[in-house]
Amino acid sequence: MGRLLPALLVALATAGAAQAGSVLPQGCDRPVAVNATQQDRLLRFTAVVREALAASGAPAALVARSGTDLSRLGLRYSHAAVALADGLDTPWAVRQLYYACAEGQPRLFDQGLAGFVTGSDDPNVGYLSVLLLPPEAGAALAAATLDRPRALALLNARYSANAYPFSTEYQNCNQWVAELLAAAIAGSATRTEAQAWLQREGYAPQPVPVSPWLMLAGRFVPWVRFHDHPDALLQAGLVQTSLPDSLEAFALQRWPGARRLEFCHGPAGVLQREGGPPLTEGCRPQPGDRVVALD
Repeated sequence: MGRLLPALLVALATAGAAQAGSVLPQGCDRPVAVNATQQDRLLRFTAVVREALAASGAPAALVARSGTDLSRLGLRYSHAAVALADGLDTPWAVRQLYYACAEGQPRLFDQGLAGFVTGSDDPNVGYLSVLLLPPEAGAALAAATLDRPRALALLNARYSANAYPFSTEYQNCNQWVAELLAAAIAGSATRTEAQAWLQREGYAPQPVPVSPWLMLAGRFVPWVRFHDHPDALLQAGLVQTSLPDSLEAFALQRWPGARRLEFCHGPAGVLQREGGPPLTEGCRPQPGDRVVALD
């Protein structure tokens, strides 16, 4: 599922029907080959991230990983989840919405941090964002995430990679995280309540431009839908959907004291930065970055 939304967004930004056959089908459970050296580097990258999470003392964190190159849209992250210090099979495993392509339906999926980190299209350069909420909010998020019946109550049976964030007709992976956050903080019991709270509190995902031909994709691709979106946005060539950047912006607005950590792995090793501007493209170190060599 982590590659499905990025591939869709690349298609959304790309004009020309010739892209339909090469981009969209690859977006569903497409495997990425990783050799032994890359796997070793990814595992050591995960160890650095896990060490930082453990040192934070937080019970939970909002995490997001990079995937397909979305730089043409000004985006780095595509798939968000909740990482938990305890309660799943391993420390700092993640709970997320996963679209099972073979089954044609979404489900909750628990995954170790290493598996989550390696779910990127580029095994040589990758990014991970971590948002640590204040203690009370973090504890509430951990409790809501670990309450499986509560988390499942917010899971919609109908999935759309570009689901409109203020409709209950469909849902994407990042929207589930947004609604789970609403359940944790506001006690929302239903998707309708969660979305109403998000709107009241100023949650406003940035619209993404789409090419006209892709408006027809909903007739043929089971995970792309448009009829839940407002006509005014569609007529302007825009789609509004939940993305990790939207979640982070909302959380930082509500909790200005939240800590944001960003990690990347690349030719220089592992970089870690707290606060400040995003890490440099290509994972190139800048003054103040923590650098951990991998070679």
